[in-house]
Amino acid sequence: MILASTSPISLTLTVLAAAAYAWPAVRANRISPRSARAWVAVAWLLHGAVLSWSLLGAQAHFGFAPALSVTAWLVAAVYAVESQIFPQLPTRWALCTIGAAAVLIALLFPGNPMPATASAWLPLHLAFGVACYGLFGTAVVHAWFMTRAENRIRHAEDPHSGLPLLTLERLTYRFVGAGFVLLSATLLVGVVFEESLYGHAHGWRWDHKTVFSLLAWVTFAVLLIGRRAFGWRGKRAVHVLYTGSALLLLAYVGSRFVMEIVLGRTPS
Repeated sequence: MILASTSPISLTLTVLAAAAYAWPAVRANRISPRSARAWVAVAWLLHGAVLSWSLLGAQAHFGFAPALSVTAWLVAAVYAVESQIFPQLPTRWALCTIGAAAVLIALLFPGNPMPATASAWLPLHLAFGVACYGLFGTAVVHAWFMTRAENRIRHAEDPHSGLPLLTLERLTYRFVGAGFVLLSATLLVGVVFEESLYGHAHGWRWDHKTVFSLLAWVTFAVLLIGRRAFGWRGKRAVHVLYTGSALLLLAYVGSRFVMEIVLGRTPS
């Protein structure tokens, strides 16, 4: 739970970031799109300051909740860029809610201190690794909108997706492709430089994180090959995407949650 040593700066930044995220979500229908974008931008900057303080500060911590917080921050960053190109994307309310929840959960469960034997580059490596969570998380959001639009079209209803169905599909699998490249790079770095990053006592091991990460990698590889070679689309492709994303979530966030919260242990 909350560390007794939580600094006033970290606490203040967290509360401000959560409030800035929550305001446009609560008043979604009462403020202009321009004001909402301004609030989201302020919240995103404050969220980034919280992450910098907790991950790169003198008392750096990391765990399942900070990993979720980084993911939410990256999804918000992608949305900020994408909304400039496709302003009709209706995701602001959901992302603001997720962002507010993520910074508060990270305050309640800040994780464990970085290993004393770890490299000074470990926090950056972890943040880089979780970046693929953000890309796949964005892909999942787009896939959900795509599925909802398909169902509405099938029932002769207004899809209300904000974007043409083919555009949503193209965006979804572009994020999958980018996430796959980043996941591949992260796994490669973990295999080659594991001891340098974590210390000599933390070499390559077949633990839950490794197994689920590799299973996720294989699932996403099958999805990309299936789409390119066999033209997979619709529910089949979306279900494979959801499966890979669930495996990836279990790889780090799930295993760390069980260790930190359920079992009350410090992951080695």
